[in-house]
Amino acid sequence: MGTFEWSVRIAGPNSERSEAIEATVDTDAFYSVAPASLLSDIGVERSARRRMRLADGRVVDADIGEARVTVNGESVTTLVVFGEDDAPPLLGAYTLNGLALAVDPVDQRLIPRGLLPL
Repeated sequence: MGTFEWSVRIAGPNSERSEAIEATVDTDAFYSVAPASLLSDIGVERSARRRMRLADGRVVDADIGEARVTVNGESVTTLVVFGEDDAPPLLGAYTLNGLALAVDPVDQRLIPRGLLPL
């Protein structure tokens, strides 16, 4: 499946601060990723470290935290990775599943799960 961009609003789990971003929809990415500085600015706290393999093959220990993510007017609290500040934000499978969204790869859009054209 190819990737495409989608508008996302991200906020700290208990914060009034939020930020609208364009994220790359990537179902090969398990967690969503946002720049560490953005996550810190909106009140997301680092709560754990996880070892993960990046798309370029590197294995890193990355900080994760909980954020509130809104896509197409629906919101969910989800785990996000504190990414490098120059890396593009990713909308990963964990968040998509939490929002009950599926990827329509033909039209490059997100749709409610179960409505994918046959």
